[in-house]
Amino acid sequence: MRVLVLASQKGGAGKTTLSRHLAVEAERAGAGPVVLLDADPQGGLAAWWNRRRADTPVFFSSTLAELPRRIEQARAGGFALAVIDTPPQVTSLIRAVVQLADLVLIPTRPSPDDLDAVGRTIDIVEEAGRPMVFVINGATRNARITGQAAIALSQSGTVAKPMIGQSVAFPTSSIDGRVVGELDANSNPAKEIAELWTYVETRLRKAARAEAA
Repeated sequence: MRVLVLASQKGGAGKTTLSRHLAVEAERAGAGPVVLLDADPQGGLAAWWNRRRADTPVFFSSTLAELPRRIEQARAGGFALAVIDTPPQVTSLIRAVVQLADLVLIPTRPSPDDLDAVGRTIDIVEEAGRPMVFVINGATRNARITGQAAIALSQSGTVAKPMIGQSVAFPTSSIDGRVVGELDANSNPAKEIAELWTYVETRLRKAARAEAA
């Protein structure tokens, strides 16, 4: 089982939105079965999943302290991928969770506040020695600040080529527990999520090869 952790010490970066979208997209792409784990006390993933009619992905609620045990339960249950949403906290428990990741995805909005805050997340991931990828979320295409954000982040690590644009489709789709691809599979947001999952899956495979080497 591969473990994808979404982490950011900045609230509002889009961890919860991307967690559910990547989990659903992974199922759609045949990379399942997928389990979503929500370790954020705000319970955003849980609320979305409770509105959802589809049976997949499977959902596990968890505290940060319980996550290692829940991950082992998922592994024993035959899941192929675990997607973990984490709270915006700098704690020893977050560090412990990051150490369990095959890949850490760090959503970052293209704003000075987000870029100023991302260093704390980088420190946690680097201390754990885990591979990480930045994803620019809530981007405005061709805006100067988006390009500047990508350049700034590239100084600290790998930036995912697919960016996720700002769109009302994301909150709209969550009203009844769906994702943008289920709202309109041909929309730009749906295509962006599909591209991001393809990219993330490639990075997960690369991480697995590096671990095996």
